[in-house]
Amino acid sequence: MGLLQQTIDSITKLDEKVVKEAWKRIDNLTKPIGSLGVLEEIASKMAGITGKVFPKINNKNIIIMCADNGVIEEDVTNCPREVTKIVTNNFTKDITGVAVLSKFVNSNITVVDVGVDHDFENTKIINKKIMYGTKNMTKEPAMTREDTIKAIEVGIEIVDKLSKQGVDIFGTGEMGVGNTTTSAAVLSVLCDLSPEVTTGKGSGITEKQLLCKENAIKKAISINNPNKDDVIDVLSKVGGLDIAGLCGCFLGAAKNKIPIVIDGFIASTAALCAYRLNPLCKNYMFASHLSAEPAAAYILKEIGLESMLNLKMRLGEGSGCPLAFNIIESALYTMENMGSFEDAKLNSDKYIDIR
Repeated sequence: MGLLQQTIDSITKLDEKVVKEAWKRIDNLTKPIGSLGVLEEIASKMAGITGKVFPKINNKNIIIMCADNGVIEEDVTNCPREVTKIVTNNFTKDITGVAVLSKFVNSNITVVDVGVDHDFENTKIINKKIMYGTKNMTKEPAMTREDTIKAIEVGIEIVDKLSKQGVDIFGTGEMGVGNTTTSAAVLSVLCDLSPEVTTGKGSGITEKQLLCKENAIKKAISINNPNKDDVIDVLSKVGGLDIAGLCGCFLGAAKNKIPIVIDGFIASTAALCAYRLNPLCKNYMFASHLSAEPAAAYILKEIGLESMLNLKMRLGEGSGCPLAFNIIESALYTMENMGSFEDAKLNSDKYIDIR
């Protein structure tokens, strides 16, 4: 049995006993029951993930999967291919959006080359290259099934290693010119949605390019005929190495019982793939923000998650994760340090249950 299947089979439910203990604590805090809304839900879910009523976050890490996509030959983006290698390298210079926000919240980032069309001489970039970008999915499958599994297992391996190093919470980011096209294609197949619904303007393409993007997705699906009931088949035929790698991160985090935050549209697509492989993954996921890409809402609805924020962001990179880290830490700090009804000398019977 390979690493992927072992990981899928090892994912378990949350610790319901600890969840109940956490809710007992939360409902006894000096406030109307349910009045802290989503913060209470975050705290109870974190308890179930970690098995601790008062979990701590001391080591945050955002994993950024980087890869090129052959479909850019179809005029689906206004960014040249070389942008992938440039931005991938810039992640290590602390000048990108995710790098700056991560520094602000004291989070590390892990940059992984899973398929960039370039050989880096940067020791801060982890070389897990499977191929120099995918093939053009409008002409043939983006990659083989075997390479897709390898990419997913890269994500699992990275999470396994960081888990052993004491990471308490993960974020998910990506870099790859053309990856909103591959994400839209994967979503179209998995959820039976038309490309007109799943396709957005990504990095800011023209109306003409948007039409090219929609047509490229339609053509790729028609030519490759991916099986919507087989996530690996869908990813291999119309997906990307970065999406597959992030899918592995979500699976690996769930296996290791560590919370993991979804960033934007591409990361959400990867989360959906992991969810389809094992629905229990959902229990370990937190959605950071609602991407400005129009189809992002469909993905979260499909998984059954709600975003914490809606800031009209569409940068990608994992830039929404630091903001979510702050909210999660705020929830944990509040639930541990807020006084109880007894501390406040209040009668809890006078409070209305609005949850």
